[in-house]
Amino acid sequence: MEKIGKVELDDTCYPGRDLYSDGEVEDQLLEIARNYGEEDYNRIIAETSSWPVMYHFSNIRQNIVEWLPIGKGDCVLEIGAGCGAITGALARKAKSVHCIELSKKRSYINAYRNKACDNVKILMGNFQEIEKKLTETYDYITLIGVFEYADGYISGDEPYQEMLEVIKKHLVPHGKIVIAIENRLGMKYWAGCTEDHTGRYFEGIEGYTDTRGVRTFSKKEWEQMIAAAGLKAEFYYPYPDYKFPLALYSDHYLPGKGELNLNIMNFDRERLELFDEGKVYDSLIDEELFPLFANSFLIVLEGE
Repeated sequence: MEKIGKVELDDTCYPGRDLYSDGEVEDQLLEIARNYGEEDYNRIIAETSSWPVMYHFSNIRQNIVEWLPIGKGDCVLEIGAGCGAITGALARKAKSVHCIELSKKRSYINAYRNKACDNVKILMGNFQEIEKKLTETYDYITLIGVFEYADGYISGDEPYQEMLEVIKKHLVPHGKIVIAIENRLGMKYWAGCTEDHTGRYFEGIEGYTDTRGVRTFSKKEWEQMIAAAGLKAEFYYPYPDYKFPLALYSDHYLPGKGELNLNIMNFDRERLELFDEGKVYDSLIDEELFPLFANSFLIVLEGE
């Protein structure tokens, strides 16, 4: 067991080396987390003009969970905590946050940036190994930008379905699973953005014919998986996406015409501009089809 500030790090299941890394940029992220506080992040983002720095340190990332009714008596499991972009927001709300993260370096980044939190514990290693040793149950289990990689966490014929089944076992009665993920049929992909994980045009909307190890899903595909897992779901639609959510719509509060005008926000990659997304969104809103083509889903699943 190791401690950075008040954060505990458990390497019992750590395989001895990081099996996933974005390379040298993670050294820069670690230096920022070690030497600066949250009050400095926006200045550093502006000075570096770096996509990884903005992605990992922007406070806008926290909007995806800030609204959740997590209370001071709730225990949270954060699967795939990464560099801790969401961890601090969860820790401020909850009784405890247990993070699972494969990378030791990313776990250090998380620990340094949240070192004042005495309710955070980071479990380092592969989810499948750590999950076998979990004895706690949780009020909330979050997978923010993680579920699409379930093929790497779960060794089975139906890894995504099995991931839901495994996670469900660790919920308290009527606990919640919170999943944020891109929509395979999201508007931005039709309009000329590359698929977020593969970097290829139209890969998701063509059905991932050349991709293994990562995938996202349409709303219908999600509904089928959720039903098979025996869970209940509420769908939300972060806009422009779940990474930098500036608005959150739901089936009870959908966007009106003219509201969806923040569409050219592809910060890290080139893109095509095949049509005016705002006008197409307005057309879909008229036809009540927005939920099928939202760029991202935030799905809140409830156990029995």
